[in-house]
Amino acid sequence: MAGNTFGKLFRVTTAGVSHGPGYVCIIDGCPAGLELSAADLVPDLRRRRPGQSALTTQRDEDDAPEIWSGVFEGRTDGTPIGILFRNADQRSADYGDIVDKYRPGHADYTFDAKYGFRDPRGGGRSSARETVCRVAAGAVAKKLLARAGVRVLGYVKQVGDVIAEIADPTAVTLEQVEATPVRCPDASAAARMIDLIDAVRKDRDSVGGVCELVATGVPPGLGEPVFDKLKADLGKALLSLPAVLGFEYGAGFAVATARGSANNDVFVPRATQGADVPRSGIATETNRHGGMLGGISSGMPIVCRAAVKPTSSIPRAQRTVTRAGAPTEILVKGRHDPCLLPRFVPMGEAMVALVLVDHLLRAKTSRL
Repeated sequence: MAGNTFGKLFRVTTAGVSHGPGYVCIIDGCPAGLELSAADLVPDLRRRRPGQSALTTQRDEDDAPEIWSGVFEGRTDGTPIGILFRNADQRSADYGDIVDKYRPGHADYTFDAKYGFRDPRGGGRSSARETVCRVAAGAVAKKLLARAGVRVLGYVKQVGDVIAEIADPTAVTLEQVEATPVRCPDASAAARMIDLIDAVRKDRDSVGGVCELVATGVPPGLGEPVFDKLKADLGKALLSLPAVLGFEYGAGFAVATARGSANNDVFVPRATQGADVPRSGIATETNRHGGMLGGISSGMPIVCRAAVKPTSSIPRAQRTVTRAGAPTEILVKGRHDPCLLPRFVPMGEAMVALVLVDHLLRAKTSRL
């Protein structure tokens, strides 16, 4: 099946389904010499794993990574890195009622339309459990990026109608993000988000929101000028994640009502810049361009956002149809997040990191 590999030079391939034996992640193109162990992958995997708080699904998976290849004596050896994750807490019987019914908001119907049949257990290949592989690969990408002085950090910007106040996205720390189970660095907004998620859960419903992702230390010059623009690859990366329905960067959709004179970021001379100067020595007074001009990184922080829909699986009856098209009702069982945002943060970070490390490697071939 096509479409299971992401990246050009730093390539990630995933395989597995939600209720199968487990998942396999293959990372091809990681340079040799990077210190790497399973322990390096665990922090981000724990941020993604189910059952981490009352706000998430209570499926109990350790998500313990087993590195089978690509690492010798604690360092990458330049060959493909193979990582295995074993599934341990499946409840396939929870999905017996949907074998011949289509769940609203899911890929049930479209998988049938494409392949002629599907694995109904937990969504099969379309399950968000597949992202365990992406987060593991993203952790490797983050280690490579850190060597180049690049940091990627995400946080929950919005849940429902509760919006966090973030004065400076580049000043947010991992400690602030992890201070609450909702992963919002604005403590006041985080408390209201938690109350909203809890209310939605008690109402047997779900709620969506927005994750903001920030990359600092990105050198200017990453990205290709036409089809492989950095912004295009970031958009594809984030939109490839389950439940993402929108992507924007910089000022985003606000540019639709702006004037050019107000939207353009003014370049400033090096002499007036502070210590955090892009490597080219050029910066802008503002960053409405979100760190990318012409699809190529400018050296300013890359700031982008992903809109995440409410969880489609909700514990209340919904109207639907059978595979034969007959009207019926469905009550989705299983264990699901009332809000996807808290666990989405490490997934979004991983995809941004994978794009940046791929373009960082590609940039080494741009000129002599």
